[in-house]
Amino acid sequence: MFKKFSLLAIFLSLFTTVALANSAKDISQQALQKIMSADNKGKVVLLDVRTPQEYAAGHVPGAINISHTEIKANLAKLLPHKNDTVIVYCRSGHRAGIAAEILANNGFTKLQHLSGDMNGWYEAKLPIEK
Repeated sequence: MFKKFSLLAIFLSLFTTVALANSAKDISQQALQKIMSADNKGKVVLLDVRTPQEYAAGHVPGAINISHTEIKANLAKLLPHKNDTVIVYCRSGHRAGIAAEILANNGFTKLQHLSGDMNGWYEAKLPIEK
């Protein structure tokens, strides 16, 4: 049983890595902070794809929340930003990969993934909003 679980975990990790590599390039936490401090209103969308409960507990300042399971249903909200940079993150990367792939399949071309996701943001003790 443990072997099957281990193989599944490895497969999911590889799938997430491939999905992110094909859909979005990584952006570092430091680069995101520079973007956030510059005048980029309307040009950059920071998309938190965790659950609403996770988002409420703390998120990167300025992020909007659409759970990865709701991306398809909420594409209309994101379509005005189709030609803008969309930076996607979750807790550890798996859900961000799923969301980035959905967005890429719907014509979003300026996708980026926050390196380290929210776990890395917390570890770096960077500011959060609640």
